[in-house]
Amino acid sequence: MCYDVTSRMVDGMSTVTRTRTGAPTPASALPRPRLDWRLRFAVLSLIWGFSFLLIKVGTDGYAPFQVTLGRLVFGTAVLAAAMAVKRERLPRGVRTWGHLAVAAFLLNALPFSLFAYAELSIPSTLAGICNATSPLWGMALSLVALSEDRPTRIRVAGLGLGFLGVLTVLGAWQGFHGLDVMGTLPALLASLSYPVGWIYVRRTLAGTGHSHLSMTGAQLLLATLQLAVVTPLFTSMSAHFALVPLLAVAALGALGTGLAVLIQYGLVAEVGPTTAQMVTYFIPVIATAAGVAVLGESLRWSTPVGAAVVLAGAALTQVRPKARAS
Repeated sequence: MCYDVTSRMVDGMSTVTRTRTGAPTPASALPRPRLDWRLRFAVLSLIWGFSFLLIKVGTDGYAPFQVTLGRLVFGTAVLAAAMAVKRERLPRGVRTWGHLAVAAFLLNALPFSLFAYAELSIPSTLAGICNATSPLWGMALSLVALSEDRPTRIRVAGLGLGFLGVLTVLGAWQGFHGLDVMGTLPALLASLSYPVGWIYVRRTLAGTGHSHLSMTGAQLLLATLQLAVVTPLFTSMSAHFALVPLLAVAALGALGTGLAVLIQYGLVAEVGPTTAQMVTYFIPVIATAAGVAVLGESLRWSTPVGAAVVLAGAALTQVRPKARAS
């Protein structure tokens, strides 16, 4: 669930497609979906905002690895169906699949598992706010790993402001009293894993010529296989299936992983990454509201205040300098 970083990285793959003859076709020339993009934007915000609630419900009946495996199975099934409808094929090449395996681990298997493990002990509201720090990690890493991302005063200020918000959420002025380190740290590491993965993708898989649907379908397939190997080693099958947690995992995979990815790429292609990535700033708000209203999670004043500071800092890190006129 990395949103602004994902939108920027897939922009290059989404703005141009190819006809059957191989000629490039601008995305603006493609037929637009019937559903208005604002409505799809709202749906995507709700789906991803409620994902943290679904993880929490899922972990009530199943182990974190089992929740992640189920999520990936249902998500992969949705993308496989979309590929079948559009007659897309999986990418070819051993090197491409090798890079996709690394991307699958960094962007799916690892962060999904870390969030599921984190929500064993922390509220879904805190997990959603931790996820909002991903743009901050992404900006910090891009300054080191991507030479084209030059630091500006505004972006550096946003980085500092964002991490000040993180300290507010965690209650630093109280010496982090009451903080569940074993739950919060995995959530923060999960949010860090997303930009690391997308920087890797940008360096290794940009310009491969494959469609975003084909690449993402292969990536989710590989992540599913990774979890299928790991899950039996660390978990055991329960004697009975908990129905409500199972339905939560199914919704998390089919909607939060499969359908959401399709909606996201469509938004990037239609309105561009800058507008599409704004979904990032609605997710923690929805996650917090859902956790409090549905699950009855408690909320201290520092949580929403810190979250607002985090989002403000994250927004500043996305400010780009205007291109000079030629």
